[in-house]
Amino acid sequence: MVRSLICLLAALAPSTAAFSTSDNAAVSRRESFSKTASLFGGAAAVVAGLPAPSLAVVTDETPIVSTRMGGLLEKYQDSRGWKILAPSGWNKFDGEVGAYDIKWQDLVDPSENIKLSSTPVKSTTTSVDILGPVEDVGASLAAKRNAKLIAALERQTDGVLFYTFDFALDDGTHQWLQLCVNKGKIWSLDASCKEKKYAKRKELYYNVLGSFMPKLA
Repeated sequence: MVRSLICLLAALAPSTAAFSTSDNAAVSRRESFSKTASLFGGAAAVVAGLPAPSLAVVTDETPIVSTRMGGLLEKYQDSRGWKILAPSGWNKFDGEVGAYDIKWQDLVDPSENIKLSSTPVKSTTTSVDILGPVEDVGASLAAKRNAKLIAALERQTDGVLFYTFDFALDDGTHQWLQLCVNKGKIWSLDASCKEKKYAKRKELYYNVLGSFMPKLA
């Protein structure tokens, strides 16, 4: 995962064009915000008649998820400067070089897991939209992993722009992948399970992804 993110960043080097948009891209951005609002409980939809915004400026805010689902989730705050609601009772593993910074794994089924990884980026890179429109990034990632892209969403929470992707992999895995940039790093949060278990884990994964924040204040 970390290697694929590095390759994607290298292929999409910062440029002036990365921060411009067409009318079609603006409409796509508005549609994504609308979908994300229904998914995470949140942000107001942008009125379709407004002028096209720059990709570098997003004003819609979706509140961070705080529900603990009756104890299924518990607060986790890392000394490296990030926080999340993690599954209660799951095994936690710290750091596997080149794979993840931290991982939570179900006690019974190891295919049900959540992994967080981070990769340094240039100091001039301050938002995930440097990668391009969320739909294009999702299509590129899907092609790299021979997966079907089910959804590509974006939201802004506490000033941080998040790209969230829903994938169905050829090996029967259902995966949610969330990307954001903060504090000189691109953060990747990956929540996976077997397709047949997805209906059971769907709400929990939504809330875990919606609770992640790559800063404490």
